[in-house]
Amino acid sequence: MLVHLHVKNLALIEEIEVEFGPGLNILTGETGAGKSILLGSMQLILGSRISRDMIRENAPYALVELLFQVEDPGTEERLRALDILPEDGQVLLSRKVMNGRSINKINGETSTVGQMKAAASLLLDIHGQHEHQSLLYPDRQLEILDAYGKEKIRPVKERVEKAFEIYRDCVRARKALDMNEEQRNRETAFLEFEVGEIDKAHLVPGEDEELEKLYRRLSNGKKIAEALRGVHGFTGDEGGAGEFAGNALRELSRVSEYDEDLVSLENSLQEIDALLNDFNRELSSYLEDLTFDDETFYETEKRLDLLNSLKAKYGRRIEDILRYRDAQEEKLEKLMKYQENFRKATENVKKARQQLEKVSGELTKVRREYGAQLSEKVIQGLRDLNFLDVNFDIRFDKKNSYSANGTDEVTYEISTNPGEHLKPLGQIVSGGELSRIMLALKAILADRDQIGTLIFDEIDTGISGRTAQKVSEKMAVIGSHHQVLCITHLPQIAAMADTHFEIEKHQRGTETITEIHPLEGEDSIRELARLLGGARITDAVFQNAREMKELAEAHKKEMGCSVISLQNRQGS
Repeated sequence: MLVHLHVKNLALIEEIEVEFGPGLNILTGETGAGKSILLGSMQLILGSRISRDMIRENAPYALVELLFQVEDPGTEERLRALDILPEDGQVLLSRKVMNGRSINKINGETSTVGQMKAAASLLLDIHGQHEHQSLLYPDRQLEILDAYGKEKIRPVKERVEKAFEIYRDCVRARKALDMNEEQRNRETAFLEFEVGEIDKAHLVPGEDEELEKLYRRLSNGKKIAEALRGVHGFTGDEGGAGEFAGNALRELSRVSEYDEDLVSLENSLQEIDALLNDFNRELSSYLEDLTFDDETFYETEKRLDLLNSLKAKYGRRIEDILRYRDAQEEKLEKLMKYQENFRKATENVKKARQQLEKVSGELTKVRREYGAQLSEKVIQGLRDLNFLDVNFDIRFDKKNSYSANGTDEVTYEISTNPGEHLKPLGQIVSGGELSRIMLALKAILADRDQIGTLIFDEIDTGISGRTAQKVSEKMAVIGSHHQVLCITHLPQIAAMADTHFEIEKHQRGTETITEIHPLEGEDSIRELARLLGGARITDAVFQNAREMKELAEAHKKEMGCSVISLQNRQGS
């Protein structure tokens, strides 16, 4: 249960700390005192957004902290599955908002908003002022049914989700193949052209690099020939370096026999002469073989143009072009086998649809089973809430399309008068009646989920008199099994409080602040009198409030709806 609330710098709240007790915690106060702000602070823990103007003026940040005592082993196990380990049975959730960002912590460790929301959803459930309106939407009605029967419904839903994913993939695969004859012919012709164009080129990997070298040599042939002839002149045997080296060697040979030190120089010069002779022989051979055939140049240029054209279309390298060609040929083969492939894809869709239909039918069956149970529980809950002659049923219709959530569309139908036919909620019930139906459903779901803390914001909207008394009795019953925080304007509900808090707004200098404090004994009765009598509280009104409180305590004792009952349950 929620044992401690700490709120700082949120709207009109400067700083408040509240110790909540087990059972039914009632919060009352004048309109505009800040009750909705208090509820909003708790919704922040559930992941709701906060605008910058919600932070108290001139405050650097807003802070909300909720401390829970976890007694239920199932809840503790689910928290551990989220890697949240209660410390001494306690879980502290905090959210600090500043400069458009928030810092979220669980037991002092930083967490994401999603992790915070997942943890908080196991510990408390908030019913806001307008949430009952969501009951008018079929998707919300189905969601409630699935939550009620989740033990058996969830595993089947997972199978439906998987079957739907397979079915969707099969439909997409068939759609990718689906084309008319004209499209197939056009696509076939296009693929045949591309494959044929590449095949016709007889590409050889690396050929482009060799051709580019040859093209550079051919396109610069005249420059090469002129340069080589010049080199031959400088190094040849007729007036070149070769002739001078030979002459020098002969001169040195005539005198080397007279000085041993000249022998090494002679040997070096012999090597130079030999190298020049070898160089000139190779150069002469190269020049003899050097031809600049215009036809060869034309063919090389033409081949390179073809390769570059193919590169521009199909890939930067010849290897890329050949890979593209293989991929297009594979597509072409599939097109040639179109009828067979389309038949197989259609068969896959049929099988996937049959499987999806099967598991969707199983989901419908288990939903109907729990729908009947939920209808009975809702009827009983509504009778407890002063629906004297009520009938309730969940109607199932089959959608025309498949989805990951099955093929079911449910409609909550109700009859509130004898002899009246069942009709959808939106056609019959008023706002107050819808609020009571949501209260009954919340009570049912809370018992199944073992959520420790339920929060109701003005569940009394649109009700009064005998109905208000019945709602108060129902709240007392829920409070004997769960911790309940209830914001109300009705004295009948406030009288059932196990713990009563007053929220008030007052001026402090130039500032307006909201505070909350517990009410006991005469103070609680005085607040009941205010709810009963408004601005002027007479002795008769005060006495009426005292009697209302005494009757509420007697009723709780008679029905066993006391806070002691909840404490005993938690202790066990």
